[in-house]
Amino acid sequence: MDQERVSRRAIGDAGEREAEQYLVKLGAEMLRRNYTCRGGEIDLVARHEGVLLFVEVKLRATNRFGTPGEAVNWTKRRRVCKAALHYIGHTGEMDAPMRFDVIEITPGGVKHIPGAFDYIE
Repeated sequence: MDQERVSRRAIGDAGEREAEQYLVKLGAEMLRRNYTCRGGEIDLVARHEGVLLFVEVKLRATNRFGTPGEAVNWTKRRRVCKAALHYIGHTGEMDAPMRFDVIEITPGGVKHIPGAFDYIE
């Protein structure tokens, strides 16, 4: 694995830890980090006030090319939704209320966007 890839992964891991700490401070229970299945991945899975949160974490050094949340395009949303469906099927939580959130991390801080997108197939 080349140095740039390792560095990008380390930065991503640090951002996910920061987002996780933010959610814990809100009172969320962390359930999984980097949940993957065939065709999808979720950065963080948490439960807050009885709602399952499927969270995409995005980092940006600047907003030069748009906000971090704007990078969560239709394809990425679909992959998160696919992984969420797999997760609830394997955990038996098919009836649990759920929400898809985005957490943006920039030099200016953490911005949580609850309900950033709806489920798509």
